[in-house]
Amino acid sequence: MSLAERAGLALLRGLDPERAHDLALAALRAGVAPLPGLVTSPRLRTEVAGLRLPNPVGLAAGFDKNAVALHPLARAGFGFVEAGAVTPRPQPGNPRPRLFRLPEDAGVINRFGFNNDGMEAVAARLEARPRDLVLGLNLGANKDSADRAGDFAAVLARLGPWLDFATVNVSSPNTEKLRDLQGAEALAALLARVTEARAGLARPLPLFLKIAPDLSEAELADVAAVAREARLDGIVATNTTLARERLRSAHAAEAGGLSGRPLFERSTRVLARLAELTRGEMALIGVGGVASAEDAYAKIRAGASAVQLYTALAYEGLSLGARIAEGLDALLARDGFESVAEAVGTGRDAWT
Repeated sequence: MSLAERAGLALLRGLDPERAHDLALAALRAGVAPLPGLVTSPRLRTEVAGLRLPNPVGLAAGFDKNAVALHPLARAGFGFVEAGAVTPRPQPGNPRPRLFRLPEDAGVINRFGFNNDGMEAVAARLEARPRDLVLGLNLGANKDSADRAGDFAAVLARLGPWLDFATVNVSSPNTEKLRDLQGAEALAALLARVTEARAGLARPLPLFLKIAPDLSEAELADVAAVAREARLDGIVATNTTLARERLRSAHAAEAGGLSGRPLFERSTRVLARLAELTRGEMALIGVGGVASAEDAYAKIRAGASAVQLYTALAYEGLSLGARIAEGLDALLARDGFESVAEAVGTGRDAWT
């Protein structure tokens, strides 16, 4: 991390977390944030659900909810970027404060509630997206919608022409009853609507499902079976957790989803179990607590074809994605792997 980035982080940590996030996006858009550029190598280049990635380290949804900083993010060292979540209509989300740092735990709690500008505003930005970026979108539903499955389908139909992949997010804990859509019957009906919308696109794209880390063994098996039946391209494991275990920070009892370091073990165990359940039939994206090359490598060896991060950027800076990719390259070389794909799942038994 450069001295300039270290100083910028120190400044942002003195501000309200949501205000700090908004300023970080503004700095990106203004071109004042240092950017490492593309990070790739023969070992790092990989293919996930037909997507050709320069490296397997992605930026998770939530950082750029409204797709306002895609051009600078294309130069931030990530192998792919996921914007959103986006809903059909704009919505303000939950009342502030709704974002809390947990510095002693290297975590964050948020209860944003799908705050975003809505699909029409985002459509205008996606039309001007950088073409050298592998770009996905997290699909959401409006809080007051009477047809949430229809919302997911509508966002995909409207924005799909400018995307490389899309993720159905039924696992945010901050929209009332959204997680109920992870039940087998409701999930199957929802995915039928979304896959129908995908079929209507001129250029069909990979479709992923993002799940919660708090599912029971039976619920996880149901999700895997429904995803397989719907012929999804992959599962993103996982979203934030409602669990509160061994936390030390002052805001540990705040309502919302917990992310960052405290989520790493829980999310990686879910990932490894999914790798068993899906038997290599679909790609898995590992999310939750990734803050180092070693974390990314552990997720890959547990069964992930690629990883995503977000929370750790608040503590380690935007250059973290590039540093993780470079470190991952070295770890693969150290252990004799010629590609990311060779390493996928090689350490799964340690987590199951």
